[in-house]
Amino acid sequence: MNVPETRYAKSGDCHIAYQVVGEGSLDVVFIPGFVSHLEHAWDEPRFAHFYRRLASFSRLILFDKRGTGMSDPVPIQQLPTLEQRMDDVRAVMDAAGSRRAALVGVSEGGPLNLLFAATHPDRTAAMVIIGSFARIAWAPDFAFGTKPDVWRALLERMEQGWGQGVLLSAFAQSLSTNVAARDWWARFQRQAASPGAAGALMRMIYEIDTRAILPAIRVPTLILHRTEDRMVPVEHARYLSRHIAGARYVEVPGADHFFFTGDADAYLDQIEEFLTGERHAGASDRVLATVLFADIAGSTERASQLGDSRWHELLDSFYSIARRQLERFRGREIDTAGDGFFAAFDGPARAIRCAAAIGSGVRLLGLEVRAGVHTGECEVMGAKIGGIAVHIGARVAGQADPGEVLVSGTVKDLVAGSGILFRDRGTHVLKGVPGEWHLYTVAAAN
Repeated sequence: MNVPETRYAKSGDCHIAYQVVGEGSLDVVFIPGFVSHLEHAWDEPRFAHFYRRLASFSRLILFDKRGTGMSDPVPIQQLPTLEQRMDDVRAVMDAAGSRRAALVGVSEGGPLNLLFAATHPDRTAAMVIIGSFARIAWAPDFAFGTKPDVWRALLERMEQGWGQGVLLSAFAQSLSTNVAARDWWARFQRQAASPGAAGALMRMIYEIDTRAILPAIRVPTLILHRTEDRMVPVEHARYLSRHIAGARYVEVPGADHFFFTGDADAYLDQIEEFLTGERHAGASDRVLATVLFADIAGSTERASQLGDSRWHELLDSFYSIARRQLERFRGREIDTAGDGFFAAFDGPARAIRCAAAIGSGVRLLGLEVRAGVHTGECEVMGAKIGGIAVHIGARVAGQADPGEVLVSGTVKDLVAGSGILFRDRGTHVLKGVPGEWHLYTVAAAN
């Protein structure tokens, strides 16, 4: 699915950017957190998977709230109220031709979701709240709220590091060491809002209190929250569940505040079942793919010699070279871990040439890379791929020597006529994989 067309709805004097995805009979309006960017969100595979899964059973309506992303900016001194943003939701629904929709609100989008559902039950078919709250600030009668000094410290850290991927570990603990995710989050911050706007929005969030309207909510409601969420503790969701009549409440394992990271399908399964009465079958597509695993040889010793700061600079340079070559050879980065990465290709020759180019490039940094390539049938699981072929690729890489690109016999056979030359490395037993496997070293990849 390509990035959908961005359109604009007029809300008063303000233009609100929105997209419509999917063709289901049920309209779903997604209300984002405190900042968003419609088009840049699709660049992150996990984000895109969440949207596509929602659109698989609905007509999904996405938008950037005024003052963020692709919608009109607003003066920091005149941030929009919840009432104005409620008007924006209505304007987007009207522009998209939606008379009635289910609302899915995440994080700071939750209070807006609550207010809209209570005020416009005729236009709200149902409501889903993810990782959200009625009030975030501490009060004498709200002891689990965040105290002012903690919030101020969070704001200072955020404004100082905005645009550099700040607070990734707090928003998504599972991605705290993922270099690619940090790069994406840094770009997302820069495109979604300026540091001043982001700080002003966070200060406004601290003043929101929708507790008084909770008894007025009469639409079917699903509340979802991760048990170890560090940004919005789970007590907030439990409070919502106690004060919204008839609300269904589900806690899921995990610490990520971002709704699209971690086990996002645990959220999506609950949402689909709640809104449609049926749970996703979980069937995954299978495709033939070539997988490449590569890591830095002797990284532990090198890191010890250089020290943390210099080593991380070198690691950033390694990933920069690797990503340039992945783009050149049409590879898709699937995951990173420490000093290595996992990528997929639609052709084995490109994977081999990419691995060789990365190896040549990083030698200028004084590094040697070990790489393994295998082609086989893989399971497509959202933005990820898995299955036995992936395990084989990882095991092949584990057999490689420093500076070596090692491939399975399957890969060698598939690139016949490509001009790539190999040396026989004999048969090997790959841990956890049945049988013996014939492996070959890439001698020349011109």
